[in-house]
Amino acid sequence: MAAAAVVRRNRPGTTREAFNNWPDQPLADMDTTLAVQQFIQQGVRAHYAKLAELLAKKASFASTEAYDEAVDREIELLLALPELQDADVWQYEHLRQFCLELNALVLLIQDTCTPGSCPQMKATDDLLYLCAAHKQPLECSAIDYIVHTLDSIAAQLNSNKFFPSRVTIQKTSVKHFQAIARRLYRIFAHTYFHHRQVYDKFEEQTQLTSRFVKFAKQYDLVPESSMVISHPSDGSSS
Repeated sequence: MAAAAVVRRNRPGTTREAFNNWPDQPLADMDTTLAVQQFIQQGVRAHYAKLAELLAKKASFASTEAYDEAVDREIELLLALPELQDADVWQYEHLRQFCLELNALVLLIQDTCTPGSCPQMKATDDLLYLCAAHKQPLECSAIDYIVHTLDSIAAQLNSNKFFPSRVTIQKTSVKHFQAIARRLYRIFAHTYFHHRQVYDKFEEQTQLTSRFVKFAKQYDLVPESSMVISHPSDGSSS
């Protein structure tokens, strides 16, 4: 007997508690060209619910290391490549998802990250990033750099020229993943060094940087030398 179709739609009048609250499905049962995206977003919802549960009982863990290990296991579960799934499509859809979730961080820093407070896009004082969203790289304020970066990456990931399909990725387009990941990492780095209070609260709730770093290392997308944020999983504390 065929599995009942799952309707992923928030109808008018849907309560906050019921928002996006449709049954989970195995990836193999998602009969759509957007299956991988839907499966990842299904995993992200479960991931956030589990993180909230772990955070609520953080004080009951034997040590900070034990808590970090529990969080790390949840991240690994979310990033685990499903059996028979194309790795290039998996990377592509995760990069799209990171862009979506990074928008929430941008909203949190927009009042304090202004052209006046952050006239340059920096991580540490020694790391100045030029904005590659222009014909020639330019020195933009941090908030402009971040918005330009997310907009240009979204345009690239939605480009029919580079990514005409959601079920296969052209081998000539895979090379763009590294540049995309490096540029996204810089957003995390700027927030970490210049908006630390906002960063710490956001990271505690989402573990988005930790997930991104693990993803980037798993697929060799960002060089270790470019990773300037310390992480518990690296044996160091933030």
